[in-house]
Amino acid sequence: VADGTDNFPTRYLVNDACVLLGKANVYGSIFRFEGQASVFKSPDGPCYRCLYPAPPPPGLVPSCAEGGVLGVLPGVVGAIQATETVKLILGKGETLVGRLLAFDALAMRFRELKLRKDPDCPLCGRNPTIRQLIDYPKFCGVGSYQEGPAMGEITVTELKALLDRKADFDLIDVREPHEEAIARIPGARLIPLGTLEGRLGELDPKRKIAVHCKSGARSRKACELLLSKGFQDVSNVAGGILQWAQAIDPSVPKY
Repeated sequence: VADGTDNFPTRYLVNDACVLLGKANVYGSIFRFEGQASVFKSPDGPCYRCLYPAPPPPGLVPSCAEGGVLGVLPGVVGAIQATETVKLILGKGETLVGRLLAFDALAMRFRELKLRKDPDCPLCGRNPTIRQLIDYPKFCGVGSYQEGPAMGEITVTELKALLDRKADFDLIDVREPHEEAIARIPGARLIPLGTLEGRLGELDPKRKIAVHCKSGARSRKACELLLSKGFQDVSNVAGGILQWAQAIDPSVPKY
């Protein structure tokens, strides 16, 4: 299986399915100017869980859409994955089993890290506890698997109407300060996603809250966090400030 996914629930799902079925997992990931590649093949070598036993907290690692990626980087890492896949099919050469290949595009440098099988890995270790596929969004702390109020969604047109009539609601911007310095929606209050949980006391859980970011991904995570903490009326602004610039105010810079 050549894994070209960009989210943690799917990566863990692919890894677990490959181990349970005895398949090789040709792994690749990219972010900004860096990439990684390896082959996870149990029992010959470690699996993805040996490298990353637990996913990062929701919202800590931005997606490629949020953090950006050098355009040619997917081609570089994808070519490495394709090469490893062909080698596995042919049974030729030395694969990346037990090795992590890290690529730094800015320095034009490859580094190789040795990977060892974790004897305590819950999936491929000596005493595995994972014997079937699990709820991966729940495992990674994402998605709307929790019981409680459902997340709402509003368009930028609906947001503009709320602002024009001075509706009683809070508009929260969960981007970073340097992003707000480039472009902002009037009336939005900046609370970066990474600080949101520690600043919940500044918000009224009974008020209507709309949350926006650059494209809608981080704000969705913020909405999930607010709902999990007992906030009742929370809506994600679809498309974020990019859609605001596209449909409402073309003078707002795009970045």
